[in-house]
Amino acid sequence: MIALSLALTGACAAYLFWGLGPKWQFVLSLRAGKLAGMLLVGAAVAVATVLFQTVSRNRILTPQIMGFDALYILMQTALVASLGLSGFASLTAPVKFAVEVAIMIAASLALFSTLLGRAGQDVARLILTGVILGVLFRSAAGFLARLLDPNAFAVVQYASFASFARVNTDLLPIAALLTCAAICAALWVAPRLDVLALGRPIAVSLGLAHDRLMLLALSLVAVLVSVATALVGPIAFFGLIVAGLAHEAAGSGRHARLLPMAMLIAGIMLVGGQTLFERALGLQSTLAVVIEFVGGLFFLWLLLRGRIR
Repeated sequence: MIALSLALTGACAAYLFWGLGPKWQFVLSLRAGKLAGMLLVGAAVAVATVLFQTVSRNRILTPQIMGFDALYILMQTALVASLGLSGFASLTAPVKFAVEVAIMIAASLALFSTLLGRAGQDVARLILTGVILGVLFRSAAGFLARLLDPNAFAVVQYASFASFARVNTDLLPIAALLTCAAICAALWVAPRLDVLALGRPIAVSLGLAHDRLMLLALSLVAVLVSVATALVGPIAFFGLIVAGLAHEAAGSGRHARLLPMAMLIAGIMLVGGQTLFERALGLQSTLAVVIEFVGGLFFLWLLLRGRIR
């Protein structure tokens, strides 16, 4: 934990102070906002993935399998199709962010509460429903995209890919409030999450309110993933990498240790990777593309290693 904290501090210092130049005050303020956004997104995705894997009791699943990314892309496409380029551009960032987060949280909570209320023991049905909804959202987004002119389609494509370089600092206060509240709640119930990970029969026999805690955990996942996706765009495999590395580094399934380590690893990966791409490589590629590529390889490695449980 100490080593990871020192590594994250070093990565943050390198991102802030490497190559400041003469106008260091302006550059430093600009980098500080982006740094805060990356740390928020990293912490949100890390905690959400660990919680979702605890609920599903599967180390290869991520919250994105529930269709959050597809719903986000559908919203971008629908906004451009209904408002046009001028109307989409005139949307203020706070309003757009609030609408996106509210829709994603409402949709996920409706899904979780309905399915868990009917079959609290059947998490597989919940995940399968999320997969089906994701396919539906992608199909609807693809249909709307075919109705757009090339300029509007280019705008949708730009808004549908994650970018850590375009974090809007005006959104950070509300994003930080939601993220910190959800993370504090996750850390507060960390001991009960350890019991939840044992499975429903054992958890119930130990006196745990299993269904209520599961709904709380999924609600926290919905908030964290919605905020992170609305802030930088969809990230499919980043949480999978972070959660896998956190399990290996922690050497324990206790969430009081696992959650902080996952947040530290996520911060190191995002800040260190963005520093490398911005300062050393001159933005010749994007961090999100590399994360998706490495995450896909990591997913295949987990399958071949047989770490499904």
